[in-house]
Amino acid sequence: MAKVLRCGDVVPGCSFVMEGKDVAEVMAKGAEHAKKAHGMSQIPPDVAKKVQAAIKDK
Repeated sequence: MAKVLRCGDVVPGCSFVMEGKDVAEVMAKGAEHAKKAHGMSQIPPDVAKKVQAAIKDK
């Protein structure tokens, strides 16, 4: 089942939405978005956990 992540669920005020075929694809897109939009060169483990928890079924 496809997955979706609304960045605003993790970073208040961000309206970016990413979709993927599975959690791994959404996490990869999320990491790329975090680098470009939020200036995060690395994703700290606590943030990665929040992101993973925010991924929902589409």
